[in-house]
Formats: sequence, structure tokens, C-alpha cells
Amino acid sequence: MMTNEEYIQKHKLDDVRSLALKKAEEGVDIKWCLQQIEGWQKSRDKLPRWAETEGVWFPPVISMEQCSSEPTAGYKARIIERILPAPSDRSMFMDLTGGYGIDFSFMSPLFARSIYVERSQELCDIAIHNFKLLHLDGAKVVCRASEEFLHANDTSSSLIFLDPARRDGAGRKTVAISDCTPDVSQLQETLFDRSRFILLKLSPMLDINLALTVLKHVSEVHAVSLRGECKELLFLMDREYHGMPTYFASNLESGDEDFSCTHEHRISASRVLSTGIGEYLYEPNASILKAGIQDVLCERYSMGKLHPNSNLFTSSVPCPHFPGRGFRVESSCGFGKKELRQMLSDISRANISIRNFPSTVVELRRKLKLAEGGETYLFASTMADGKHVLIRCVK
Repeated sequence: MMTNEEYIQKHKLDDVRSLALKKAEEGVDIKWCLQQIEGWQKSRDKLPRWAETEGVWFPPVISMEQCSSEPTAGYKARIIERILPAPSDRSMFMDLTGGYGIDFSFMSPLFARSIYVERSQELCDIAIHNFKLLHLDGAKVVCRASEEFLHANDTSSSLIFLDPARRDGAGRKTVAISDCTPDVSQLQETLFDRSRFILLKLSPMLDINLALTVLKHVSEVHAVSLRGECKELLFLMDREYHGMPTYFASNLESGDEDFSCTHEHRISASRVLSTGIGEYLYEPNASILKAGIQDVLCERYSMGKLHPNSNLFTSSVPCPHFPGRGFRVESSCGFGKKELRQMLSDISRANISIRNFPSTVVELRRKLKLAEGGETYLFASTMADGKHVLIRCVK
């Protein structure tokens, strides 16, 4: 007879779907084992600390997909260290939507006491087991809906964190704050009764301007990307703050410098439109675009924008610290057959991107008869005068 642990170790590198079709050995809880194998496989890149910790339990796949990665969880911990710099400022922490506990595990060690609140008994059981292995012995686990916990407890906290569930009762993804569970828009006054600071994680698909019409006392908005993909929007709410927020754009593990600006600068930044294409082409990273502060970049780095809607910048001088992708322009042309043939005659493959251009990558690749890949990058875009251009670059 084989134990669950033996089965997991034997098959942890195997395909989960194939394992599900096979008859399990006697004594094996196959549902649990497949959940653990799939969770471990997903965690190797997203949660290496968990993958390397012997005995850690993994949750159902939906919780694995929704939980933060270690880099984004660490980013939240750094926010806390900045706004609450002294240990005496960090007496109590409450995570009201504990989930798999990744964010909690990074933030709670900063506080003297911490409470993990989660409505799912399964996730609470997993948290109790894992927190011991991760040396979070002082954490208190409470199995309760966040709304019920708030109304039943008047405990004050140095900071409250929430990551509302972004799926409805049928399992469909939601984005709007009012469609998430809990609905923070209806809990704000209660939350501020318990803590000065509220850190809220929301969908990267959420419209920031719309969120600011719903949320109160927002002092900071963070667009957080990981390796070029925007993963999270964070809203720091401060009961004592009554102004407009500061915007932060961070692209973790990319080498990009963090970028920030005030709300006033965000809306007043002068947009310089370029009349031509310089020697260098730049594209802001996903966090810059999500935060809506690309025009601030244009002003700060003295660049010209190809078109108000293109989000491609050009410059005659290199900018090594630009937060995004940078390219050296080799040539550019319009879309006449002759000029296209001349510019592309020496290549058979290229990486193609379209920005503010009336075509798809697939359609353009078919038209240009180029395979995918290689060291050449082609950007199809529109200039400020409405002319369509193809720009050939190298990184």
C-alpha cells in the first residue's frame, strides 16, 4: 500500500492530466495528491520558497492562480516598511482575505501580531499547516467572512490588507470593485474605524480613474508588473490623507527603475509629438501604461511621441535607464510595395508589433511574408500626421 506522500514524490514531475486518467495505487487519495502535484509544479517559478519547503500543502488550482507571486508579495512588504518605518508603528496586521497566504506570509513578520482571516475552511486548514513550516507561529487564523469578522470585532490594526475575490458565484471573472467579494466600497467606513492604513489589491484590468471615484482617501496607486506583464493594482488608503494620489509604476525582475509622479504632473505633463523618427525608439513598460503616466516619461526624458495614441517614443540620443523596451532604429518606410521591398529585402523573419495601426500582427506578417523570430524588430504604427509607418529596429 502506498501513502499519499510516496505517491506525490513518485509522480511530482508527471503530467497531472495523464495521472488523472490512470488508476491510483491502493491507499492513495488521488484528488488530494493531484492537487499537491499540480500546485508544486506551478509553484516552482511563482513560489520557489514554497516549492523548496518540505511538507508544504498546496491549495486548489484556482487559489494558486489567484495568489500573489513571491516578488509581488515582497513589493507589498516594502510599501509597509516605507509607510510604517518604526517597529513601534507595526503593532497589529490584519489580512481579511487570506487566500493561500502568500501576501500574509511576507507582510505579517513585520508586525508584532497578525491575524489571517479567510472564509474557506480548506484554505484555513492549509494556512495553519503551512504557517508552522514557514515559521509564522504567532499568526492567528480565523475562518470567517471578512464582513462578519469586521462587524464582530473592534480590534484596531496598524494596517489592513484586502485582496477581494474577483469571481462571481458562477466562477466568472469580475473586475469592478462592487462585483468583488467583499465589496470594499461598502466597507470603507468600517475599515477606517479599525485602521488608518488600508492596502487594497485589485484587478490589473480595473480602470484606475473609475476606482478613484469609489475609493476614499487614496494616497498612492501602484501598478505592479512582473517581467513585463502588469499583475496587480494596489491602492494605499490613508484615513488622514485628503489629496490626490501619487502614482507608482514598478516592473519587477526586469532591471527597470521604479517610476513615480504626482497626480498633478500626470494630468499636466506636456506631450511632445515628433515630426519624424529619431535614431532610437522606446516603448514604456506595462506598469507605466497602466498607471497612465507615459506622457510624464515623454517630458522627463525629452522624447517625442509618434502619435497621441501610439505610446511609442523616439529620441536622437540613447536613454539607458528608460523604464521599458529600447531599440536602435535602422530604417523606416511607408507601406508602398517598392519601399517595403527595399527595406525588408535582406531578412526572412522578424518580431512584429503593431501600435495604433489598423491591422493585426497575423495580417501584417502574412502581407510582409516574414516568419516569426530573429533579431529584427518591426513596429507598425501611425505618425502624428496620420501616416502609417513601418519601423525597423534592433534591441
